[in-house]
Amino acid sequence: MYEPIRTKSVHSTMAGTPSDFPHRSREEELDIQLAGHLSALLAVTDELRALLTSVDLDKAADRLAGEVSRLRGGRPPLRTAPAAAGDSAALHRRAHALAGRALVVAASRADTSAAILSAERMDAHGAALSRPQELSASH
Repeated sequence: MYEPIRTKSVHSTMAGTPSDFPHRSREEELDIQLAGHLSALLAVTDELRALLTSVDLDKAADRLAGEVSRLRGGRPPLRTAPAAAGDSAALHRRAHALAGRALVVAASRADTSAAILSAERMDAHGAALSRPQELSASH
């Protein structure tokens, strides 16, 4: 009734059968995901630095860039000039969320330095959000 399959399957279904496409380990996938979250957090931090002058943000940006470089095998993150205008409260909320995502991934891969940095950034952005007078004065 049905014609038999005449070609080899593109999906490897047998254990031990080598495949033609590369596989990454769970650790490699988590490294890529963590580097992505930290890169996004770095971009938001750079946007905040364009709005606010802060030694804390400068140090955080340097530490974030260092972590991204480490996770990417020494390649530094790409950075662009941030937009000059923006809503600092919205940026702090976005940074807080990104730091939270990075913290979850860092904890799952047991990366202590990235987890500590992410938790510190969550605290810093949470504290900035609890001070609305500073956020509104920065526009």
